This record gives sequence, C-alpha cells and structure tokens, in this order.
Amino acid sequence: MDLIIPKKLNKGDTIGIVSPSAGLGPIFPHRLEQAEKNLSKLGFKVKYAKNSLKNNGYVSASAKERADDIHEMFLDKDVKAIIAAIGGNHSNQLLKHLDFEIIRNNPKIFMGYSDIIVLLFAMMAKSNLMTFHGPCIISEFGEYPEILPYTLEYFEKCVTKANPIGDILQSDSWTWEFLDWFEKKDLTRARKMNPSEGYVWWREGFAQGKILGGCVPSLQHLMGTEYWIDFSGKIMFLDIPEGSPGEKMSIENLDSIFADLDNMGIFKTIKGLIIGRPYFYEKEDNLKLKETIMHYVADYDYPVLFNANIGHVSPIITIPMGAEASLDSKNNKFEIRSAGVAD
Repeated sequence: MDLIIPKKLNKGDTIGIVSPSAGLGPIFPHRLEQAEKNLSKLGFKVKYAKNSLKNNGYVSASAKERADDIHEMFLDKDVKAIIAAIGGNHSNQLLKHLDFEIIRNNPKIFMGYSDIIVLLFAMMAKSNLMTFHGPCIISEFGEYPEILPYTLEYFEKCVTKANPIGDILQSDSWTWEFLDWFEKKDLTRARKMNPSEGYVWWREGFAQGKILGGCVPSLQHLMGTEYWIDFSGKIMFLDIPEGSPGEKMSIENLDSIFADLDNMGIFKTIKGLIIGRPYFYEKEDNLKLKETIMHYVADYDYPVLFNANIGHVSPIITIPMGAEASLDSKNNKFEIRSAGVAD
C-alpha cells in the first residue's frame, strides 16, 4: 500500500460535489444551500458535477453518468477535492464504468462514507490513491446552524494540514437525532446532543498498523471482487449504520456479515479493531454487539476499541485510508500517526 498522497486543501480552493449513489440533492436543496454557506464561511467554493443534482428514483442518475461525474471532477484543474453529496446503496454500480487511470493521473482528495467506501476501496486498489473516510455534503456539511465543531476539527486536521494527524480524542457529545428534512425541521434548531461516555476498551492492548475499514453492510459489496483490499496487518474500523430508515441494524444481520469476514480470515489477520458508535444502539444493544464481536475475535489478543466517532452517528472524524495508526489502551489513545495530505 505505497499510496499516492493527494495535495492538501487550501482556503479559496474549490470542492467538487458528486452524487455516486442516492440522488437526494434535488429532494433536499436546503441541505445543499446550508452546506454551501458553511463551506463558504471556511473559505471554500463548491462546484457541482453535471449529473450530481439529478434524481432517478433511488439513485441520482445512470451508473455511467455518475461515473462520468467522477471523471469530470478529477479532470477539472480547478477542483482540489471531491466530496460525495451523500451515501446510499448503489455506488457498486459505478465500478465497471470508472477509468482508474484518470484517477491515478489526477490525484486529489476523494471523500465520503457509508456506501461511498466502495469507491474509496476501488480507488485505492486500482488507482493507488489514498482516499478519505469522512463527512458528506448533505449530512455533515449541511448541518444547521453550522458544521459540528468536532467534525470540522478533524476534517481540517486531515485534509488542510500536511502533518501527522495525531491523537484522535473522543468527542464531548454526540447525537443521532433526526430533524425531519422533508418538513425542514432541521432548519429550526440545532440537534440535541448527548454527553459522551468516552472510549470503551472491549479488550486492552497495543497495536500499530495501517488503518482501513468502513460501513459494515457496504463491505459486503466488495467481498470477492478485484476491489477488495487485504486487511492483513491492518487496524480495521467498522461503522454500524441504521438498518431500514429510522431503525437500528439488527444484531442478526450484523452477525451474518461478521461471519462472512470471519470466513475470509479477516479477524485472524488484523492487528486491531475499532467499532464506531452504532446508530440507534442503546445499552442493551451494545452489550449484545460486544458479545457477538468478541465471539469472533476470542482466539486473538489484539485491542478492541468501542465507541469511536466513526460513521453514521454525529460528530465524526476524517480518516485517511491506509495511514499509519495505533491503539493503546494503557494510555486510552487512538492515534493516526501519519499525514493524509501533502504540501
């Protein structure tokens, strides 16, 4: 994994917006407007790819049009970073349409999470590009009245500074509250935050290795394909999203996917495991989740960290995929030891 490191994002730069999966831009234009305001305050401009504001049912546009948008943004010399509008469940449709030479020859920041990890993995595997598991335009950058400070802090540390990112501290608070976007209730007040209980070590220990991972059900789209990346020697992180809209993902479904990972030998070869704060999981759910995961890793001795700010519960960190990271339970530390961008 000798990856191409993209150049950092500077004030005044243009961020390109693509919609590789769900087409929610025209349904929730106020979220895009809020994101533009928030990014403008930070000194950034935005540019929409040709098909990024379309809606074609559960996707934004045809697979080829969505892939063409990614090519357009990588080829555009004015665009310095590309961020997905939002996730969905159909980024995998783009893979056979992508020109990975275009991406390799025009390296720049490409960011998103949820099913956008399909593209993050593919660009790493086929274009050798370091990609970024981090906030999306509609969800995180469209936050009202402003981007959550913790999300913004780690976004800026990761993509605007060519320094090792350092300690990833736990946020003081978190939320999974959803204020109805259809009724624009999200423009009436900030979401209610809950106090954070901090990191929880399901198993203690020390580990160091390159960090890689993503949304649990989206990983299934990559299994057995040429876009999968070997997890041997890596610190793996897992993001547990909601199941159907407004509901938690069931332990039964997660257990099935963990069994897939186990059958592939993943849990045997990784050096450490990080679990992001699960969406809609209460205390009893977390206990069942711990029991399930610890069953699969019982024969190994690496550290297992729970409750990280990764994925669908806000706020979130930005992770440069393939960067050097470490886990240290003795000192309660999760650290990203290398930079995500270059000068």
